[in-house]
Amino acid sequence: MTMTDPIADYLTRIRNAIQAKHKRVEIPASRVKLALTRLLLEKNLIAGFTEVDAVPQKMIRIQLKYHAGEPAIVGMKRVSRPGLRKYVSSEEIPRVLGGLGLGVLSTSRGLMTDKDARQAGMGGELLCEIW
Repeated sequence: MTMTDPIADYLTRIRNAIQAKHKRVEIPASRVKLALTRLLLEKNLIAGFTEVDAVPQKMIRIQLKYHAGEPAIVGMKRVSRPGLRKYVSSEEIPRVLGGLGLGVLSTSRGLMTDKDARQAGMGGELLCEIW
């Protein structure tokens, strides 16, 4: 079965695992998903991750992070999708929850947070918002 939006699937798997209070979740690996996972780890929203060699596809095993029973990630939303892409310039990058959340952009230098892209003066495709 082919998947039309793998990033939406990634976000949904994490959202469902958090809602079910799982400690970890496994997601089929790709370069974009690995970059997004590294970004989440860098911003301290997940506890860690490992790449698992599995057949027929590699998997990413993400350890979810909780503080006193509450998840570090409260919500996730896909912004740009295959049917309606959302491109923004550096001046048009929206602030997620007034700067408390995290916007993820795909730029010519790879995946960046909204703050990093604003500082670098780069725009790109606004993939998702995480808070």
